[in-house]
Amino acid sequence: MSSQEKAAMMPAASGKTADKVFRAIAYACGILILVVLAAVFLFLLFRAWPLIGGDQKANSQTISDFTGGKSSSFWGYVGPLLFGTVLVSALALLISFFVSLGIALFISHYAPKKLATALSYVVDLLAAIPSVIYGLWGGLILVPAIYPFWNWIATYFGWIPLFAGPAASPSRTVATVAVVLAVMILPIITSLSRDIFLQAPRLQQEAALALGATKWEMIKLAVLPFGKSGVVSASMLGLGRALGETMAVLMILSPGLTYSFKLLQASQNQTIAANIAAQYPEANDLGVSVLIGTGLVLFLITFVVNYVARKITEKKVA
Repeated sequence: MSSQEKAAMMPAASGKTADKVFRAIAYACGILILVVLAAVFLFLLFRAWPLIGGDQKANSQTISDFTGGKSSSFWGYVGPLLFGTVLVSALALLISFFVSLGIALFISHYAPKKLATALSYVVDLLAAIPSVIYGLWGGLILVPAIYPFWNWIATYFGWIPLFAGPAASPSRTVATVAVVLAVMILPIITSLSRDIFLQAPRLQQEAALALGATKWEMIKLAVLPFGKSGVVSASMLGLGRALGETMAVLMILSPGLTYSFKLLQASQNQTIAANIAAQYPEANDLGVSVLIGTGLVLFLITFVVNYVARKITEKKVA
């Protein structure tokens, strides 16, 4: 074999070695994620198992002491917290979804290029703001400012159970927290939806316009169907953040442990994450186990939400 042939083969061999190294690193990173996830789950399960699967009579007394007699069973304690978590998060997603969709479409298909670039920067910046900042804004600015609106809603729409009055003053209610969480997750849904809409096939859009479709009809026929799975995925990511939000809820919501849909009244609901943050500093060892048990429930709920989002957005290759 000539020296030229050997020189030609060296880059190929080097490329194969680099490919093997990169593949090994990628596999290691993937396995590391699974190991960390499993470690978190096992830690939560190990610390919560005595209360979930242990002596129910002793556990009842423990939980009763920890909750001040409000509940004597773990599921009786975590049930209202889970209900409040899902209620607040679902309301936040309901408020933010269509607004996020409108902003994403405006940036991708309606706004002039310079304005779209500026709005994109603003949206990305909002997504990076810490939750404690939103909590301060909600507690100091939004809570007193939004009371007249909630009072008007309770006055004219109080016949609807969701808006039954009287509206709480100050408005440290589920409705106010849902608005703050909606503002928090709006940039996440908007940013991802914008990127997906920008990737919609240009030929399909031009074909729709060439056949006489208006811009909205083109978006409805070519852009939205293409981005449907991506928008659902973005929404589930936003919902995941709302489910686990702690500081903003803790700083605004007046807590309660009931199964209540009264959005404008205080001391009705509480979320799991905010309850852990509020109770942990003063909890004893048994109380910490109870809180870790509620954290395990939140972990599983978040995992299920992400799993469902993965299944919805999974594209089958023909």
